[in-house]
Amino acid sequence: MPFESLSEKLQMSLRRITGRGRLNENDIDEMMKEVRLSLLEADVNYKVVKMFVNEVKEKALGEKIMKSLTPGDQVVKIVHDELKKLMGDEEAKINYASSGLSTIMLVGLQGGGKTTHCGKLASYLRKKDAKRPLLIAGDIYRPAAIDQLCQVGKQLGIEVYQEGTNKKVVDIVENGIKYAKKMNNDLVIIDTAGRLHIDEALMNELDQIEKKIHPNEILLTIDAMMGQDAINVITTFNEKLPITGCILTKMDGDTRGGAALSVRYLTNIPIKFIGVGEKLDQIEVFHPDRMADRILGMGDVVSLIEKATENIDEDEAMKIMEKIQKGTYNYNDFLKQLKWLKRMGSMKSLLSMIPGLGSKLKDLDIDDKQFTNIEVIISSMTPKERKNPDLVAKSPSRRNRICKGSGRSYQEVNALTRKFDDMKNSLKQMAGMDPEKMGPNARPPMPTQKARKGKGKGRGDFRIR
Repeated sequence: MPFESLSEKLQMSLRRITGRGRLNENDIDEMMKEVRLSLLEADVNYKVVKMFVNEVKEKALGEKIMKSLTPGDQVVKIVHDELKKLMGDEEAKINYASSGLSTIMLVGLQGGGKTTHCGKLASYLRKKDAKRPLLIAGDIYRPAAIDQLCQVGKQLGIEVYQEGTNKKVVDIVENGIKYAKKMNNDLVIIDTAGRLHIDEALMNELDQIEKKIHPNEILLTIDAMMGQDAINVITTFNEKLPITGCILTKMDGDTRGGAALSVRYLTNIPIKFIGVGEKLDQIEVFHPDRMADRILGMGDVVSLIEKATENIDEDEAMKIMEKIQKGTYNYNDFLKQLKWLKRMGSMKSLLSMIPGLGSKLKDLDIDDKQFTNIEVIISSMTPKERKNPDLVAKSPSRRNRICKGSGRSYQEVNALTRKFDDMKNSLKQMAGMDPEKMGPNARPPMPTQKARKGKGKGRGDFRIR
């Protein structure tokens, strides 16, 4: 989860004042010391920290807040609003041409994920904005850069225009744009050369491309783990090129998040996207308000719903619900749901979007490989067994064969069949609940006798190792 360490420390600082009936200046001072330290440890620029702390303190000490019935909650809201403002207040949208072909140029240092994010961005905009993208291979210096982009394009089904490494980059880009117009593409994304450090030759080449094609967007890819060095890189690029936005990559890694909280305030350049994983669909629009929610442990239900909408087929989901109600839910349905979950991202990142769960996930061991183990076990069943789970549940010999075929232990296969049975019964009871007859204090249905017997024996979760 992005900002995991910062999120935990900020929440701890704020927890000490929430719920209090009264606050005084000393309480606010103590809290702000901890907030200041949390931000500095997260590698947020010291100028940004100073401004943020002063703004929050000034508003928190306002007479209206201090005399409020819930001053602690009011201070949390101030911190939330200031975090949101710090990161840009609202989503920064992509600038497209008013008509015809739009061009986006990605720039950045080597190793920042620029080439991969050309593909990610093209795929995202094709899906979200119904664009017909073409990728142009403009990095003729890094070994295998063109091959990498072609491989990314092949995986996504997006064409890549390239002319090898023997032509000038400006000519390749110009020819690529002519080709895009001829092929009726409405979006071009240009991969450019990166360097291990900023040098004059690189900047001059990028400047020539910019002057020649006048792109609608120049997006700078920045490794989120760079910390405060990211600001120096952004500033240097922005002095030579009219940077219109940033893509922060590796936001799923062990990043302290300082760059994201410093970029907008220090450079006035918006963060437009964040890379949240290695897969080619793991890119997200940067929403300052949602990120502020996640940092303060308020979850991000909107993003969770969007992920579900994008990855779950509504008609298929309804069919599965009908099967649950009829008691015909089987391993094929379960496997389908597992694949939906995997497409949505890691389980830990999904759970972190649920309000109140974020801070509780830090030490929780959630191994996504267990889903793969379950898939392997189910794939080792016959079509008849997947359709009729009772065949496996009632036959040790079938479980023994599945165990050998999947390479998993007999205990794991046994555990899956028992837990599947419990889950199937629980889902059926939940599906049978009538929302109209449920009051505000209604409780979910009691577990089955079988589920109650399994309590305390590890049968309540789906952990397959």
